[in-house]
Amino acid sequence: MTLDDAQALDAADHLAACRGHFQLPPDIVYLDGNSLGALPVATAGRVAELIERQWGKDLIASWNKHGWIEAPQRIAAKLAPLIGAKPNEVLVADSTSINLFKLLAAAIAARPGRNTILSETGNFPTDLYIAEGLVGLCPNIRLKTVEADTIEAAIDADTAVLMLTQVDYGSGRRHDLAALTGAAHRAGALILWDLSHSAGAIEVDLNDADCDLAVGCGYKYLNGGPGAPAFLFIAEALQPTLATPLSGWMGHADPFAFEPNYRPRDGIARFLSGTPSIIALTSLDAGLDSFVGTTMTAIEAKSRALSQAFIDQVETRCSGEVALASPRDPVTRGSHVSFAHPNGYAVIQALIARGVIGDFRAPDLMRFGFAPLYNGFEDVWRAADTLADILATRAWDKECFHARGQVT
Repeated sequence: MTLDDAQALDAADHLAACRGHFQLPPDIVYLDGNSLGALPVATAGRVAELIERQWGKDLIASWNKHGWIEAPQRIAAKLAPLIGAKPNEVLVADSTSINLFKLLAAAIAARPGRNTILSETGNFPTDLYIAEGLVGLCPNIRLKTVEADTIEAAIDADTAVLMLTQVDYGSGRRHDLAALTGAAHRAGALILWDLSHSAGAIEVDLNDADCDLAVGCGYKYLNGGPGAPAFLFIAEALQPTLATPLSGWMGHADPFAFEPNYRPRDGIARFLSGTPSIIALTSLDAGLDSFVGTTMTAIEAKSRALSQAFIDQVETRCSGEVALASPRDPVTRGSHVSFAHPNGYAVIQALIARGVIGDFRAPDLMRFGFAPLYNGFEDVWRAADTLADILATRAWDKECFHARGQVT
């Protein structure tokens, strides 16, 4: 692929217009949307309007006048189609970690007599930390982790909930949502998916796969901003049977009655806890508007095309220097590509110094995330061209690039 080829592909791409909805420096190739999504052009104005007019002039009346009180569910309804869910099955609230705790505890309680949370050894560390914390509070339950290729065989009669991340944060390997959900159900267990590296980048259909529970973050491919509120999903049929372990006032049946005892709201709203951050919700709302006018089918198709073009370019131009650490089959790959290099940290720092923003994960993985809404084939070409030059000239082999400071 030449630069002309890349520009021609961008011109033919029907999602190319979406790039104009984002504020991206022209001299930067941004391939880290799998860690923090780019800033939508509309976000600053939306947040400013909220602060200056709604909060600044209407003050507390804005909870009703501007619909702040309904924001967690109203914004969730925009998110629902992106993950194949009904509007009443999604709630925007809290962080991924807090939502994971809530749903894990609820799942354990919903499967009495079963005492095991089953997960993958290589799952995202925070997910395992949250499960460990829950185990510490409930000595009768345990966390069991197994290697990825033995998950299905490890589900047994003691498994209360299977907790997995759909797309691996390191390699980008993608679990089969429907197959593993079916395996959990055949054993009588619930399943809880972390969609943090899936939502907004690949096609997810929770209802079609008959999934029970899911969580995900709002600041990666959903472009909600740093620390954006997360989301949780509970299948409609399960909602009446699940109890939240964090029974906050926003989840009360009548929060402004200020009753001394807790009565849960109907449906998924009982999983609200404290007062939401309206500023953060407004930023996420603007990020979700970036998806208007397209479909997740089209977004996934572009994701596959971008990641495959990058793999082809890197392997052609950097042969013998790097090793592909992501699945070669695009069906089993998410929207980021990882290559291994023994000096991966230094190489990533050299790339960043030249305006190509990827990131590094120990011990040797260089990650490149492709956000289909704003990344194009010219980004692929420029990133591969810069990487090839850095490797060929050993530009990474400098003292400043080996100093291990904060990893981007």
